[in-house]
Amino acid sequence: MPSARDLGLMTGGLPAGRWNAITDVAGVAVGHRTLQGGGLATGVTAIRPHAADPFRLKPRAAVEVINGFGKSAGLMQVAELGTLETPILLTNTFGVAACIEALIRNAITANPAIGRETSTVNPVVCECNDGMINDIQALAVTPGDALTALDAASSGPVEQGAIGAGTGMTAFGFKAGIGSASRLMRIDGRTFTLGALVLANFGARGDLILPDGRRPDPRGPALTERGSVIVILATDLPLGDRQLQRVVRRAGAGLARLGTFWGHGSGDLALAFTTADPVAHDPAEAFTPQRRLDDARIDLPFRAAAEATQEAVLNALCAAPATMGRAGRLFPALFDWVMKNEA
Repeated sequence: MPSARDLGLMTGGLPAGRWNAITDVAGVAVGHRTLQGGGLATGVTAIRPHAADPFRLKPRAAVEVINGFGKSAGLMQVAELGTLETPILLTNTFGVAACIEALIRNAITANPAIGRETSTVNPVVCECNDGMINDIQALAVTPGDALTALDAASSGPVEQGAIGAGTGMTAFGFKAGIGSASRLMRIDGRTFTLGALVLANFGARGDLILPDGRRPDPRGPALTERGSVIVILATDLPLGDRQLQRVVRRAGAGLARLGTFWGHGSGDLALAFTTADPVAHDPAEAFTPQRRLDDARIDLPFRAAAEATQEAVLNALCAAPATMGRAGRLFPALFDWVMKNEA
């Protein structure tokens, strides 16, 4: 599986973590369920924010809606309360309902009091439209597929490209899908990590700008920019709610470096969470202390968010093989274009 770095496409100046993936943040795990064949090219990708039950121990989170042409679920409550209560599932537009059901059932299994003796649960599912390659009307994604992705979640290297939710996704006229990257931040003598995972399905043909300035054009018809991109940022850096919101906004800077302008029909959003100082569902005390970074140091996570997002998208493009779409249109591999057009 080639990466952007394998092709010499280096982004930014901060160092990457061991896996150069969102799983470099301790406790974060990623799993996939891929559905392929018989007109299908779709699936589910699961991100577990930590090893504990997120309903009982809620990671603090923030959402940035860059362009809201999308059908994701659970974002309103995350924006209002600033916490996650479930793992995050990524899938295609018509798979959202199945993934919501899976997250609710998974949470009830672990917490039978949900909806009865305690609050309901807020499932978070984000989507992109893979209908250029996948038969989206088949409604192929089931709750069982989502649970399989959750069960498959593990730490370590992240499989990228045309896998899980990324199986049928395209970007800038090329085949794309799932991509990930990470950055290390040295603050006050300690090393913190910020990782990104993207579901890349956006960008008009010819708009992509590589880090070396080249603008690959895969040829083929020029389509209206109406795709989507989901950016998930994870960090172990202690950040306040307002700071998380400011950091997640910088994912947009990473996307802009790639040449996108977030067209009218594009659903572009970013969600960030920190594993530091999670919120207990049943706190023992009325007041809970939470750490936060001094604002004078926040430029470093801003930079990390932009760099990791940019490289994650490039990794999604580099790892995905050339694929024929439903209408007979070939979506080529960026890897092949770079190999033929070496700088």
